[in-house]
Amino acid sequence: MSTSRAFRLAPAFALIALLVRPALARADEPSDVLRDVWTRLQQIAPGQDAQADKPKPQAVPSGTDAPTIQLHDLSHPISLEKSIRAAAGTPPADLRLTIPNGQARLGDFSIGSDQTVKGDLLVLEGTADVYGRLEGNLVSWGGDIVLHSGAVVSGDVLAFDGQVRLEGGEVTGEVRTMSSPAAEQPTAVAPSPMSHVLRSLAGTTGVFLTMMLAGFGLVLFGKSPLEVTSDTVRSSFSRAFIVGLLGQILVLPTFGMLVVGLILTVAGILLIPFVVIVFALLLVAGVVGGALAVAHAMGESITRRQMAQGRALSPNSYRYLLVGMACIFAPWLVWTLFGWVPVAGELMLGAAILISWLLASVGFGAALLSRGGLKEQFAGRFIPPEMLTDEFLWATPRYGVPAAKRPEGTTPRPGSRPSDGSR
Repeated sequence: MSTSRAFRLAPAFALIALLVRPALARADEPSDVLRDVWTRLQQIAPGQDAQADKPKPQAVPSGTDAPTIQLHDLSHPISLEKSIRAAAGTPPADLRLTIPNGQARLGDFSIGSDQTVKGDLLVLEGTADVYGRLEGNLVSWGGDIVLHSGAVVSGDVLAFDGQVRLEGGEVTGEVRTMSSPAAEQPTAVAPSPMSHVLRSLAGTTGVFLTMMLAGFGLVLFGKSPLEVTSDTVRSSFSRAFIVGLLGQILVLPTFGMLVVGLILTVAGILLIPFVVIVFALLLVAGVVGGALAVAHAMGESITRRQMAQGRALSPNSYRYLLVGMACIFAPWLVWTLFGWVPVAGELMLGAAILISWLLASVGFGAALLSRGGLKEQFAGRFIPPEMLTDEFLWATPRYGVPAAKRPEGTTPRPGSRPSDGSR
């Protein structure tokens, strides 16, 4: 070996000597040497930057005025967690703990394969590696408990905010892990009124735009059914609401009867997935289409009323939908702006939900009455064939034609001539 190469390898040999020498000093078997060397390599291996946040391994001193934590009974982990959490919040320099018949350690702690520790053990903010024997309970806070091959714990093992890894070790008692409530539920920061308004406005705007896109698509590809359903809403509003309410009640029973009927036949069982999908699509189409029909009817009524007042407007279905949908979303806009107000915000939300449900029920009922816009019987468009005959068109009205009152004394007598001398 050349001299330069020997100088380059000298640091590596020195490192190996530092790792192997302590292990050889206290190991009885070659396997113990390899295990201890591997542990030390893991502690100094690159990429362990997360260990820098952990406190320096050290024993936690006790004292007469130090808090006392009992570890002999781990059957009440909640109260134990509160005690440990209160102590763990103390700075390391001021930390004092008293563990009756045991000890407390701060940072990583390891029990060698040739060591036997008697008494309970508490490890704070570190990993507890056990290679040897512990005669007592083992509790960790903010770290894992690793029981390597050959390790024996003659007691219970409990890890708060950590894991218990049994890598060949043995535990005579109970093994449990528990998450700290403080870690699971971070302190919630109340949102500001402006953030609440912006978040609610974003959601409301998204739903409004989605409904408008669906409405414009329906006008483009299904204008006639939309207009029939809209006319049904305007002509049979009360009937549509009742039918929509009954339809909501009977949706689940109808679906159940349909599935049961299909189960009775072999071919029907194969069709169940397709029927379920079709039923769901028809239900969504009825609710969404009915809501759009209600918006169309509201927009048409408002637009025609404005035109009757002399305003020059362009009546079309796109305008009807835009105006009607704006009216439907008006309560939601009010809630968006003032929903952060205590009590009043909840009342506005309840009012918006109630109004939306009422209108959706009317639209759903109108869609059922009009068979999806294919039946015009309840749309106010139906004209019986007899109304188109000459007899009906030219017949005297049901209550007659009101005649003007004749002047007194001008009632003609039978056979008399008119007073103007005409023949």
